[in-house]
Amino acid sequence: MKVMVIVKASKASEAGEMPDQELLTAMGSYNEELVKAGIMLAGDGLHPSIKGKRVRFEGKDRTVIDGPFAETKELIAGYWLWKVADMDEAVAWLKRCPNPHHEVTEVEIRPVFEADDFGEAFTPELRAREARVFAEAAKNRQK
Repeated sequence: MKVMVIVKASKASEAGEMPDQELLTAMGSYNEELVKAGIMLAGDGLHPSIKGKRVRFEGKDRTVIDGPFAETKELIAGYWLWKVADMDEAVAWLKRCPNPHHEVTEVEIRPVFEADDFGEAFTPELRAREARVFAEAAKNRQK
């Protein structure tokens, strides 16, 4: 199963404070462990929400909202995409993670939908189309 591991933002990350060398070193070592174990598929830190935008969809209308956004506890500072056997394995790996912030931090794990989760609505034609799109997306990562 694939899971997204979501690192919640902190006041420091939203203020644009960068991690210190100690944390960067610890996270680098942790990421190496994840890669060697075949767990980590992707991962990145995110700039603070002041550099972001949101688009609100209301019927056919689209409204652009500039950051920063309120409620730091609901914002994301970074993420990993992992491939694990089950949620228990994801939790076990996450417990080994250095604290991403120098304060109390919550990190969320969410399962990623698999093709079979969509049932009959995800027809063989739609599956083939998605496979083509994702193959092209993989090429984009190489550029």
